[in-house]
Amino acid sequence: MARPTATPETRSVRLLKVGEQVRHVISEILARQMVHDPILAAHSVSITEVRMSPDLRHATVFAKPLLGQDEEIVLKALRTHTAYFQKEVAGKLKMRFAAKIKFLNDESFDEASRIDALLSDPRVRRDVESDEGEGGE
Repeated sequence: MARPTATPETRSVRLLKVGEQVRHVISEILARQMVHDPILAAHSVSITEVRMSPDLRHATVFAKPLLGQDEEIVLKALRTHTAYFQKEVAGKLKMRFAAKIKFLNDESFDEASRIDALLSDPRVRRDVESDEGEGGE
């Protein structure tokens, strides 16, 4: 029996599911302090997102230390233990290939703060309120 052809929609759902599974495994490793590193033990690290490549061979992991403290130091510690994370993820998910993991700083919170600051600017607020007043008439 032939396999049904994968549409872009089903492929993207699969990538999201695998990315979420990888995120859970890495988060569990960090929460249980299975990596013996004093820097990682001293910081709470959130794994905010994992993006998988279409062939599932590469995983980009976005991480953020709690309160954004010591971001570069924490990222360096994560990158130091990349091989351990790859081995654990491959073992727990039983994938055909062990995904190569790349850790990046998650800048989405910084971007959201910047947008929030822009929106709370009195000049922008005045413009938004005047636009709402014109549309309501």
